[in-house]
Amino acid sequence: MEVKPGYKQTEVGVIPEEWHVQRLGELGEALIGLTYKPSDVRQHGTLVLRSSNIQNDALAFDDNVFVDTDIPERIKVRPGDVLVCVRNGSRNLIGKTALLDERGLGMTFGAFMAVYRSPIGRLASYLFQSEILKRQINEHLGATINQITNKSLNSFRIPVSPDEAERDAIATALSDVDALLGWLDRLIAKKRDLKQAAMQQLLTGQTRLPGFSGAWEVKRLGDVLVRLNAKAYQIQTSDYQATGKYPVIDQGKEQVIGYSDNEEKCLRCPDGGVVVFGDHTCFVKFIAFDFLVGADGTQILLGKAGQNTRFHAFQLQYRGVEPTGYNRHFKFLKERAFAVPPLPEQAAIAAVLSDMDAELAALEARSDKTRDLKQAMMQELLTGKTRLV
Repeated sequence: MEVKPGYKQTEVGVIPEEWHVQRLGELGEALIGLTYKPSDVRQHGTLVLRSSNIQNDALAFDDNVFVDTDIPERIKVRPGDVLVCVRNGSRNLIGKTALLDERGLGMTFGAFMAVYRSPIGRLASYLFQSEILKRQINEHLGATINQITNKSLNSFRIPVSPDEAERDAIATALSDVDALLGWLDRLIAKKRDLKQAAMQQLLTGQTRLPGFSGAWEVKRLGDVLVRLNAKAYQIQTSDYQATGKYPVIDQGKEQVIGYSDNEEKCLRCPDGGVVVFGDHTCFVKFIAFDFLVGADGTQILLGKAGQNTRFHAFQLQYRGVEPTGYNRHFKFLKERAFAVPPLPEQAAIAAVLSDMDAELAALEARSDKTRDLKQAMMQELLTGKTRLV
């Protein structure tokens, strides 16, 4: 491969001529985490950071363990440390990292974790998220090894600019994208909470939309929805393809898994349908496009005459569906009773909640695009392909 002027080929790829390839151990050190006994665990004490404290490459405190034992000063975490999952039953978690900040002061980390401590910690945290280090970690794990030793961690190679200002500029640019992602995540969570509150108020009649009054009528689900024979729209895995006229949906995925041009099996419901997925875990989705079914365990429901299908999809999402085993969901569902407004109010409620769904979908799409942008930026900036002034 031809290398353009000002760049050189190295074991980590093409980098600027003045950059260096160095081992992590040359720029910092990897520390082994705390080994503690079950008897050391307390309701309060020193928080031990574990793999569950890393979510989306950031610190999370939803699942914590505290201990009461002597903690060597060396393994008390510091701002700028990179927390690394080095051993786990789930192979996918190995190599996951989070950059530690002031919130970690006074905390330590468990024996299945490591901390990489270095003056370039902020930059190193992004290198761990990049293909540069992910590739080396995967090569180290191979087919059977399910952990990263400190020796291996220190041996991993990274490209590094000799200019501290350039290193800081790269880390700052990527941190700005992380800040945007954090803001989007918080906004999405807030919008989800607002939608849940709106569902509670509107689907139970506690809050009425302007222009509507009068009592709701109690009906069984079987009075308002009818179940279709899902097998009539089911195709085999061998019939899927990457592109095609009609999407294929599958239980457990809650998304399109492929496409097919099978006209005969395609379900066409211009007003949309309620799809209940799963044998052992259930979730409900309103689908407003023509589709085919990819697996057993999927229930397809349509609104009867005088009923708004989307409204009843929201009802099922709000009230939940208990798993009862393949092909038995509707037998139990249809006997459930709840208050139902007249069709115009059903449509109005469905429209309000659909608008909230659309706003959530737009924010989630923006978040996904921003994450893709971050990956592209890491590839450009961490290898020096794009330079920052």
